[in-house]
Amino acid sequence: MRHKVAGYKLGRNTAHRRSLLRNLVTSVIIEERVETTVPKAKAARPLVEKMITLGKRGDLAARRLASSYLMTDEAVVKLFDTIGPRFGDRDGGYTRVIRTAWNKGDGADKAFLELLGSEKIIDEKREKRAEARAKRAAEAKKAMEEAEAQAAKDGGVEPIKEKEEDNKE
Repeated sequence: MRHKVAGYKLGRNTAHRRSLLRNLVTSVIIEERVETTVPKAKAARPLVEKMITLGKRGDLAARRLASSYLMTDEAVVKLFDTIGPRFGDRDGGYTRVIRTAWNKGDGADKAFLELLGSEKIIDEKREKRAEARAKRAAEAKKAMEEAEAQAAKDGGVEPIKEKEEDNKE
């Protein structure tokens, strides 16, 4: 029986579990949305909430505590500059766990652990990726057209077709 035993063991030893949760919390703060398994999301959720509470405090002691837990300076800066002020008037409940599909390999339930209000940022990232993808496709199409025009200018017959004709004989 696990009466009055808090936390999740996640099938790992203490050091492995601590580093896993530190990495997960850092990723949630930087990316604002992370897909992981449901038990990991539930284990990381209170830690993310504590980090956001430190970000709301904003003093030097809170910054040092957050810096000692988070893995990168980028996460600390984002926590205190953007995420902390965003939740300034909210008392807790900064994250949500949204269940998604399951892993094909082991059947583990997957979930998104995300910050509230991250929809705008995720949509902006999605739009940037779509624009970059469209730009690359346009550049590739332009390069193909230029290559075809150059081939037509040089003689109209590409070397590959000449090799195919040689193989037919």
